[in-house]
Amino acid sequence: MTIVQRPQFSLTVLVWCCIGGWILRSASEVQGLRKYSPSDMHRMRERVRQMFHHAYDGYLQYGAPYDELRPLSCDGIDTWGSYSLTLIDALDTLAVMGNYTEFGRVVQLLQDRSFDADINVSVFETNIRIIGGLLSAHLLSHHADLESMGLVKPGWPCEGPLLEMAEDVAQRLLPAFDTATGMPYGTVNLRYGVPYGETSVTCTAGIGTFVLEFGTLSRLTGNPVYEDVAMNALSALYKHRSPIGLYGNHIDVQTGRWIAQDAGIGAGVDSYFEYLVKGSILLEQPALMAKFLESKTSIDRYLKREDWYVWVSMSKGQITLPVFQSLEAYWPGLLSLYGNTKEALRVLHNYQSVWRQYGFLPEFYNIPTGEAGTNRENYPLRPELIESVMYLYRATGDPFLLEVGENILESIEHSAKTVCGYATIRNVLTHQQEDRMESFFLAETTKYLYLLFDPNNVLHNDGSIGSVVNVMKREDDATTEMHECVKSQQR
Repeated sequence: MTIVQRPQFSLTVLVWCCIGGWILRSASEVQGLRKYSPSDMHRMRERVRQMFHHAYDGYLQYGAPYDELRPLSCDGIDTWGSYSLTLIDALDTLAVMGNYTEFGRVVQLLQDRSFDADINVSVFETNIRIIGGLLSAHLLSHHADLESMGLVKPGWPCEGPLLEMAEDVAQRLLPAFDTATGMPYGTVNLRYGVPYGETSVTCTAGIGTFVLEFGTLSRLTGNPVYEDVAMNALSALYKHRSPIGLYGNHIDVQTGRWIAQDAGIGAGVDSYFEYLVKGSILLEQPALMAKFLESKTSIDRYLKREDWYVWVSMSKGQITLPVFQSLEAYWPGLLSLYGNTKEALRVLHNYQSVWRQYGFLPEFYNIPTGEAGTNRENYPLRPELIESVMYLYRATGDPFLLEVGENILESIEHSAKTVCGYATIRNVLTHQQEDRMESFFLAETTKYLYLLFDPNNVLHNDGSIGSVVNVMKREDDATTEMHECVKSQQR
């Protein structure tokens, strides 16, 4: 399909294709002892599929139309915005697993969904989960044979009801970017804009995590405003880095003054680095990769300790918090995206050793003492570790990584499963459950597990033989939630 009405661009390889994949396969020694046959891989895929549908069916039966399922109470709860978050966020996983019948049913169901509501929402979460989910479903919709339902328009991928919904939501987030610096507020009201009296303090990730979704939206709609505001926010954040090249955790978006000055690669900062790398690939913007590599030089100098990363003062580089956070587990996957697989594998081994210690990753892990952080012993079914495992397996082919993926699946199945879903682990020491199942369990955790064991999935295509669709998540997702982007079949 030739697209002449939109700016030409190559939405390729957000994972291994142009900068990784089989071209950048590691020359390091294969470590896995067990070999996985095609039948083993099929068996693992089916186990992941069953896990997904147990949780998804539980959400439909007990949780919908609320944002999330409460897997112990077997009811629903609104958390991020009262917009059926799990249904939208998990939609593309249905397509990835080949359940196009249910995918089409939900797409049709969403046609009447309105976001004109007097509710305050997180700009960051709404972008990665709602806009990312809608764009992903839009880009996968042609695989589901939805033309007969009128859900794929002749002008696809530059037209379509899900694309229109994504743009509607993005329009409602734009007022957040109207600040003195161009860095966005953290909260908007979907109907009225930035709430009166809203704090101007936003975390670094909440500023630097828009360029994938907003860039994609601009390229598909022809409206440059989305990509422009996302790039302006990145540029403003870059200008406020410290003299030693580090970024703090929270900044005042009106004054540019850092409020929380701990620098790390985890919570509050993480997806900023992720989007520099993936945005560089997606939008063909080498300047973004240059910014990341500049940051990585400072990270390696001040944060890195024997393949662990600590938190330090952004101005002096002195250690402030010697912990590993579970959100940091995306880092090995990110390293693999530009071919640094040897370092990525070393870091992953550290993180995987924590998983083996507890059966899960605690939110905080004290590196010097080798213990889960006090009052931070929970594991909310996060996807970051399996995300890195999947990326690294695609880059190296090391069967050890399949073993890691199977161990992750076994832990979740054994200790997190409930009658109607899967529960957050309140304490990794006791494996006590908590009554919450966040949408990213269906949108990312199960999806990465499935893709790990599905080497022939359409998302592993490099785009050279057809029109779509390559992983970003992170993300993901890529995006920070794992949603996909399109490549024109003809350029």
